[in-house]
Amino acid sequence: MMRYLVRRLLLVPLTVMAIVTISFIMIHAAPGDPVLALAGEHGDRAYYEFMRERFGFDDPLPTRFVTYASRVLRGDFGNSYVQGRSAAALIAERVPATLLLTASALVLGALVSIPLGLWTARRAGGRWDGFVNFFALTLYSMPLFWVGQMAVVVFAARMGWLPVEGIATAGSDATGIHRVTDLLQHLALPAVVLASHEIAVLTRLVRSGVAQELGRDHVRMARASGLSERVILLRHALPRPMLTVVTVVGTRIGQLFAGALVVEIVFGWPGMGRLLLSALQARDAPILLAFFFLVSCSVVIANLVADVIYAAIDPRIRYG
Repeated sequence: MMRYLVRRLLLVPLTVMAIVTISFIMIHAAPGDPVLALAGEHGDRAYYEFMRERFGFDDPLPTRFVTYASRVLRGDFGNSYVQGRSAAALIAERVPATLLLTASALVLGALVSIPLGLWTARRAGGRWDGFVNFFALTLYSMPLFWVGQMAVVVFAARMGWLPVEGIATAGSDATGIHRVTDLLQHLALPAVVLASHEIAVLTRLVRSGVAQELGRDHVRMARASGLSERVILLRHALPRPMLTVVTVVGTRIGQLFAGALVVEIVFGWPGMGRLLLSALQARDAPILLAFFFLVSCSVVIANLVADVIYAAIDPRIRYG
C-alpha cells in the first residue's frame, strides 16, 4: 500500500501539469482576440498595441507557456487582466465558500442516499422501490440550474421559508449562534440542490448493490445464525456496495465542483462560480488557469483519497 501511495503521489505533479498544459493551449488557442474582450471594440490601434505588449499577447504561444509554467512552479499564477490583482488571491477569497457548499452537499448526499438505498433494497421489486427509483432517475435527469431556479421560486420566493441568495443577511451584524443560524439558512437551499444529483446516483448504487448482496450465501448464513436484520444490513450487505460508492464519489468530485459553480450563480453564493463566469466572459486567462489548476489538483487528490478509503473498507484490497 505504501509503495502504491508513493507512486501515485509522484504522478500527481505530472498529471496536474498535463492538465494545465492542455488548458493553457485551449484557452490561448481559442478563436477571437482577447484584447477586444478586455478593452472593447471601440478602442484605437495604439491602445490595442499597448494592451498586447502589456500582457504579452504578441509573444509566440510556446514562449508564453514557458513563462507561465515557470511562474506556476514558483506558485505565481499571474495577475487578473481585469482586476489587476493576483489570480491566486482572488480565488483564495472564494474557495472557502465553495468548499463549504460542496462539502455540505457531499455529506448531505451520503446521509440521505445510504439509508434510503438500504430501505429500498429491503423492498426490492415492491411499490416503494419502484417509486424511489423513478424519483431518483427523474431527479438526476433535471439540470441543476433548473432545479435551483424552481427551489428559489417555490421555497424562497413563494413560501418564504429560506433566503433567496447570498451567504448572510445583508447588513446583519449577528454574532455567535445567530450568525451560524443565519449561515445555515442561506446554505440550506444551495446545498440541497447541489446534493440532489449525488442523492439520485448514490441511492441507486446502494440499492442495487445491497439488493444483490441480500441474495448471497453469506447473508443467508447470517440470517440462519439469528443475527438481527440491522446487523445483517450494516455488517454483511453494505460493505461491498460501499466500495463502489467510494469509487464513484471519487470520480464525481470534478462534476460536483462544476455543479457547485452553477448553483452558486443561481443562488448568488459568493464562491468561485461568479468569478469564473466573469473570467470566461472577459477571457481572463490567469483566473481561468488558476481555477483549472485548483480543480485538477482536487480531483487527483480526491481519487487518491478514495483509493485509501477503498482499502480501509475492504482490508483484502492490496495495491501493488
